[in-house]
Amino acid sequence: MGRLDGKVAIITGAAGNLGKTTAQLFLNEGAKVSLVDMDKERLEQAKNELSSDNVMTVEANVTKENDVKNYVDQTVDKFGSVDIFFNNAGIIGEVGPLDEQSLDNFNKVLSINATGIFLGMKYVLPVMKNQQSGSIINTSSVDGLRGSPNMTPYATSKHAVVGLTKTASLEVAENNVRVNSVHPAPVSGEMMQTVHKGQGESQGNEVDKVEEEIKKSIPLGRYADSNNIANLVLFLASDESEFITGAEYRVDGGMGATS
Repeated sequence: MGRLDGKVAIITGAAGNLGKTTAQLFLNEGAKVSLVDMDKERLEQAKNELSSDNVMTVEANVTKENDVKNYVDQTVDKFGSVDIFFNNAGIIGEVGPLDEQSLDNFNKVLSINATGIFLGMKYVLPVMKNQQSGSIINTSSVDGLRGSPNMTPYATSKHAVVGLTKTASLEVAENNVRVNSVHPAPVSGEMMQTVHKGQGESQGNEVDKVEEEIKKSIPLGRYADSNNIANLVLFLASDESEFITGAEYRVDGGMGATS
């Protein structure tokens, strides 16, 4: 039997590499999956790549309350429940020193990375409380556990995810609902390309040099790939982690051991 047989999962940021990778793992383990993203074209592409009858898609902006309520309602209407919520949508935003950051960028990053997490839980939790079970996995970052120069909006938003996770976990423990956060190191893909470019511009370095320096800060000497993160999310989604809640899970190649 699959580790998620009979369970229903929602994944936000589902059109990105981590969202798609996690969706495939969930499907392989027997889950039905609702893919949520604001990019309609990439969302449909993700659904086609997954090629399963147990997948639905909902176009939504995670910062808009009506959109969030709608993706939860549509999932329940089609699949009957929400057992797993991978609250994953997020952006890097502009990279640069704090005193050069625009308020618009700060607000945009906080809106997606923190408000989006809050709204997702606001509408998923009543479903899970009613059924007296569920697992929520919020995507934070290693930058949610430390300072990160030139990444003020992003680091601030990811610290907020920690507070949201811990507080929610205490509120719903009596309902047998678990809430945990995952904290990846840099992951190969589009987001890190944005960081390379922004850090390079702010430091006067070549993009390749920025990437090399970041990798040197990771004891295992490389970036994570989406499978490294998705495997942890699968564990936290499954009943194997039934006694784990309010926890911060690093997937960081050893970065946390240096602090």
